[in-house]
Amino acid sequence: MQHKVVTWLVVLLLFSSLKGYGQSVKEQPLAQQIEGLKKQIIALNRDLFILEEDLLFPSSTQLAVYLSVDVGTYFALDSVELKINDKTVTHYLYTEQQISALHRGGVQKLYIGNLAQGQHEISAIFHGMGPQQRPYKRALALHFDKDDEAKALELQIRDSRVKLQPKFEAVEL
Repeated sequence: MQHKVVTWLVVLLLFSSLKGYGQSVKEQPLAQQIEGLKKQIIALNRDLFILEEDLLFPSSTQLAVYLSVDVGTYFALDSVELKINDKTVTHYLYTEQQISALHRGGVQKLYIGNLAQGQHEISAIFHGMGPQQRPYKRALALHFDKDDEAKALELQIRDSRVKLQPKFEAVEL
């Protein structure tokens, strides 16, 4: 149903934007006409993306989970599995380029989806190589309340110089 609504909105937006465009087309050279059409298509695509996000993930039910990494000495991330209320919602296996981007300060959007209001539990299982190049598997869990606002959580992996081990935390944003 939502897909049909989005399709009809796109058709209506396209026709309405091209209606006024046809009147001024005769006065412009072809290169300018093409450039004008490109700009309109880009603007329409942006508006469509925003509309689709609003329809698929309304703010009253939206949950977004991000991952940030500030390690290198005590943990090398290989993969992460994300569960919400004991149901696996995503599993991600990293390449060297993705790990490098995370080490340079990048933040990955692990999950975006809809979640009903109320009490929930999120858990993440991290796999990688720990101190002395040994396989390392850690999990973390966070209980949180989902209200009528959009909710964002960040999973953080940090080096702990005090314990000489990685530290895993979940933080509500």
